[in-house]
Amino acid sequence: MSVNNFDPNGVGALGSLFGLPFSVEECNVVVIPVPWEVTVSYSAGTARGPQAILDASPQLDLFQYDIPQAWKMKLAMLPVSEEWLSKSDALREKAFAYIRALEENTISEQDEEIRQVPELVNKAAEEMIAWVKATAEEQLKAGKLPFVLGGDHSTPLGLMQAVAAKKGDFGILQIDAHADLRKAYEGFTYSHASIMYNALTMIPQVKKLVQVGIRDICEGEAEMAESFDRIDIFYDSRLKESAFGGISWKEQTQEIIKNLPDQVYISFDIDGLDPKLCPATGTPVPGGLEYEAAMYLIKAVVESGRTIVGGDLCEVAPGNSEWNGNVGARVLYRMANLAGVSNGLLKFR
Repeated sequence: MSVNNFDPNGVGALGSLFGLPFSVEECNVVVIPVPWEVTVSYSAGTARGPQAILDASPQLDLFQYDIPQAWKMKLAMLPVSEEWLSKSDALREKAFAYIRALEENTISEQDEEIRQVPELVNKAAEEMIAWVKATAEEQLKAGKLPFVLGGDHSTPLGLMQAVAAKKGDFGILQIDAHADLRKAYEGFTYSHASIMYNALTMIPQVKKLVQVGIRDICEGEAEMAESFDRIDIFYDSRLKESAFGGISWKEQTQEIIKNLPDQVYISFDIDGLDPKLCPATGTPVPGGLEYEAAMYLIKAVVESGRTIVGGDLCEVAPGNSEWNGNVGARVLYRMANLAGVSNGLLKFR
């Protein structure tokens, strides 16, 4: 398939992201799939999210009413690694046994193999993060805008590190049901519940973390947020209360965006949306943003003149239908297009 004979109105070709005719070598925006979910503490399945999104993506219509010929931006995805998926599956089984022992308060009764699981998982997670970082560095060196497609929310740390080294200071706009500010949750340094703690403490270039849609948070995380001037939380309940009081989403997004620096990294956990849109995600929580509200927020970031330097979409699990992959694919396509406008690859109408 080539650009010359590609029909954006035709049937999407299976096997390529959104059925687009671009190779990774020629693309401007590259998606790095990371099929990893070792530390998921509730429901599993997110390691197969990248494949589910890839499979669902060709059936999407490519037209964007406000971004003419958005498909021409040149968007492509690296192959989903069977090696990392296999490692994730094997380690997930061990981690599940360890987490169950924690929940049952029987760790002291377990054999040495179970008690050493955190050390084993932490070592493997470091290797995964290093692989993501090296992959992202290669794409950044080639002048491409990188996105990570998880997997659980631990997967983009390497991308954040690569972006920091290449682009310098930036802020993170996190759309999520959870704050992810726990230190080494359940003994796992690189837990999915620790991604933002790690970003703030391991990457000095992260100057601001703005969290939107949070509605499931522990006391320790709330206290950390209160004590860190680099963190601003926009709780879902407070956003809803403001809306009930007559404050528009436009006004609220302006309040959110003013806390972000010029360079912005978008970290999108699919459970930040209302769970009717993502019921198979690992830890669904009532409430959340509607799809259009989330996309409006990201578009407002772009319209403010800020530059999107990278991003991720995580925690999509296939479930028992194509619905979750379908929603994930739409979020990814719109995010990529908006990032394209931010970087001068596309223009708003």
